[in-house]
Amino acid sequence: QVQLVESGGGLVQAGGSLRLSCAASGRSLSTYAMGWFRQAPGKEREFAAAVSGGGVSTMYADSVKGRFTISRDNAKNTVYLQMSSLKPEDTALYYCAAGPETGYYSRGNRETLYDYWGQGTQVTVSS
Repeated sequence: QVQLVESGGGLVQAGGSLRLSCAASGRSLSTYAMGWFRQAPGKEREFAAAVSGGGVSTMYADSVKGRFTISRDNAKNTVYLQMSSLKPEDTALYYCAAGPETGYYSRGNRETLYDYWGQGTQVTVSS
């Protein structure tokens, strides 16, 4: 079992930055693909970013590409999402998730890959 806890959310003005963290316990994350997803009020949860187990490969939704950066520190069992140039439409509950590395390249941007999910951290961007 993997337990995931997100932190770092908050209220920020448009154009600002935040860094989300996802700390894992229970197992080493080094063999897991990690993803960040988000869910805005009244909308379905959507993919934001993912990173392979070794951190070599990353993928991003078009809506965040160039503004968000996903990274991981396997020694600390933690994954990060650096968010810059934030927009009001980035307002959402952000979740991190862990899934088998073997599925990363085919399904890294799909919820179906991920077996373990955190509770989420709220990000609110004011205009």
